[in-house]
Amino acid sequence: MFVLASSVSLLAAVLFWNLMGDYFGHAELKIGAIIIVILVSAAFGYWAAQRFGGRLDILFLAIKQAVNGNYEVRIPENGSNSFVQLYREFNELSKNMEEKMKLLQQLGEEKVLTESASNEAAVLEERKRMARDLHDTVSQQLFAIHMCASSLPKLLEADAARAASVLEQLIEMSNLAQKQMRNFIAQLRPMELEGKTLQEALDKWFPDYCRQNKLQGLLEWRLNDQLSEAKEHQLFLIVQEAMANVVKHAKANNCTLTLSDTERQVVMMLSDDGAGFKADEVRRGSYGLSTMQERAQKLGGAAEIISKLGSGTRVRVTIPKIYRGEQIR
Repeated sequence: MFVLASSVSLLAAVLFWNLMGDYFGHAELKIGAIIIVILVSAAFGYWAAQRFGGRLDILFLAIKQAVNGNYEVRIPENGSNSFVQLYREFNELSKNMEEKMKLLQQLGEEKVLTESASNEAAVLEERKRMARDLHDTVSQQLFAIHMCASSLPKLLEADAARAASVLEQLIEMSNLAQKQMRNFIAQLRPMELEGKTLQEALDKWFPDYCRQNKLQGLLEWRLNDQLSEAKEHQLFLIVQEAMANVVKHAKANNCTLTLSDTERQVVMMLSDDGAGFKADEVRRGSYGLSTMQERAQKLGGAAEIISKLGSGTRVRVTIPKIYRGEQIR
């Protein structure tokens, strides 16, 4: 490219010199020749940069799609430019990632269905979760109620005003414990997904759960494709975990649950208008993120929690779809 640009520039300068030698002086001819060389070189440089930039754009677009979960993307390898080998390496990498993702999702779905079919394992897992939640919530509330109630008789004799304040705290704590127990009882009901699609189950479960916990809930269903049984099972459990966290931590009045899909992935989004939190002030594993991540990762997906103090919390779960490969044109 450099040799070609130099040759054309020199040829144009010589032609200009020969054709215009009778009309311009020696100095003017030099300036004219220099201007021609600069213009021709700039034109070649712009043309080369456009070709090079276009090939980089194709590679950038393919990488961006792969980052967003489209492992089926391929770049045409036609032509003889220097990028062909790079395109070939990218296509091979994308192909390997696609095969691994298909295998991961297949194994994940088989594992989910196997686990759901094993009642004993499911019951054991649910008992562990319930025991942990009971210890973290109701058990601590009951202990606090017991301590306050034990001190109440002596406070009545010593300080009636302070005793009245403790009594109000007792009432508030007992109401909270009662609310938490209602949540656990609701969770002990039979699996809401049995014999139903995910949409049918959520249409019934979500408004009931919001009503029991005095939440204004909005369910938005934007899924176009039918989901596999394993995906529906995992998404339902993730929704239950996320809603439980809203009730326990968010102090929210409103929440919105959205399930949608794109050409490449299924997306579940749960947002609330609660207190929010600072990411560096929350201990690792809080808000059920680890549990939701594990469930999403079984199907090759991911879960993340985005929150800002005073601005609510948003839970986003994505699960990729796997289709046939296609090429970028």
